[in-house]
Amino acid sequence: MAEPIALLALAIDAAIGWPAPLYRRIGHPVGLFARFIGGCERLWNHRSFGEGTRRVAGVVTVLLLLLIAAGGGLALQFLLVDRLGGWAWPFIGLLAAPGLAQRSLNDHVRPVAAALGRGDLPAARRAVAMIVGRDTGALDEAGVSRAAIESLSESICDGVVAPCFWLLLLGLPGIWAYKAINTADSLIGHHEERWRAFGWAAARTDDLLNLLPARISGLLICLAGPGGWRIMLRDARRHASPNAGWPEAAMAGVLGLRLAGPIAYDGIAHLKPWIGEGRITARGADIERALIVYRRACLLLWIVAGGVAWVL
Repeated sequence: MAEPIALLALAIDAAIGWPAPLYRRIGHPVGLFARFIGGCERLWNHRSFGEGTRRVAGVVTVLLLLLIAAGGGLALQFLLVDRLGGWAWPFIGLLAAPGLAQRSLNDHVRPVAAALGRGDLPAARRAVAMIVGRDTGALDEAGVSRAAIESLSESICDGVVAPCFWLLLLGLPGIWAYKAINTADSLIGHHEERWRAFGWAAARTDDLLNLLPARISGLLICLAGPGGWRIMLRDARRHASPNAGWPEAAMAGVLGLRLAGPIAYDGIAHLKPWIGEGRITARGADIERALIVYRRACLLLWIVAGGVAWVL
């Protein structure tokens, strides 16, 4: 039996997450990646540079980021194993736990449902604005609810399944390399003119690293509740992302809702296709249902992580 590093990391994250006092004092480890990415962007993403130059600069940024994240993780893991031998694994699990976001994701989505349950739509809009990039000021209850459910569904992959997958596969270097690339994608991997060339490498690398985890995320959601398989297989490719559609379509099928559809970013309407079938009038109660499915999917991931440790 191998050491249950991933299972321990999942347990630590679920129990305490990244405590708010610690966040206020030192921030979160991904903040270090964000500062590095921001520094590279300020140095190398000038409009005066040609598109080819900016794309190369983006590739260099990703390579340096991987070197820092994977190299740092490898050095820490090697040091712990060298000093502690067979007792290194609990400390590796402890260092891996901040790369997961089970508790954080739950804690950010629940206030949206709670505000809608109180009938406080303005508070629900403010809460959902913390977790989505779309315009939220004019959303009705259905729009707020769909936004929260879509963010929860997609973040099952980015925040939980993918980091756990890379931890299981490559250990500490794997999870922190993934978090570095995922942070880069969220900051610079956009289609707007400013980011398109410089963020190209970050976006494509993130797509590659999420290729299998996204499909595993959809599978876990389908196992966590009935009705997801048909919609996932039918609608996953309707999403603009090659990966995000899998967990989102699975969740739409389990909940019997239509997700996605027309939305606005920075005042510009985007006519995205609908994913799923059934009601478009999602409610706060549907967010609570989605959270139940989410927690079941996380529990299934715990079983997978424990099973991998047992088999190996």
